[in-house]
Amino acid sequence: MLSKLPMRQGVGVIVLNQNNQVFVAKRKDNPIDKWQMPQGGIDANETPFIAMKRELAEETSITKIKVLKEIENWLEYELPPYLLGKIWKGRYRGQKQKWFIVKFIGSESEINLNTKHPEFIEWKWIDYNLLTDVIVDFKKDVYKKLKIELKNFFN
Repeated sequence: MLSKLPMRQGVGVIVLNQNNQVFVAKRKDNPIDKWQMPQGGIDANETPFIAMKRELAEETSITKIKVLKEIENWLEYELPPYLLGKIWKGRYRGQKQKWFIVKFIGSESEINLNTKHPEFIEWKWIDYNLLTDVIVDFKKDVYKKLKIELKNFFN
């Protein structure tokens, strides 16, 4: 039964530029006008912090960051029924994620989506208030919580 599947352990990263805009990218496997922040799974023997740095570099080539905050609570989302059994080789029903807020301190020329295993086809900076407007519906609750974290962080 698919509802009995475990949650995948993962990380997510809110990348801020010097103007406190948020990095979002469009997925290669879902090129409709939906965007997300970098995220991915935690490998065996990896801490969430190490996984965050690895995933960010693997997906965006970004390595020059200053970690501003590790968000205290783990955030979860469940896959919609039409994706259950299809993503992550059918092993998980959703993700339980540890999120980080980081400041990008490199040059935009460093950002390169054409990585070893590309996941994204396009990227941009947006105002954090727009996060829930650009995300796929099943991640909206997580992004609402992240917007609150950002609002508290900025104030």
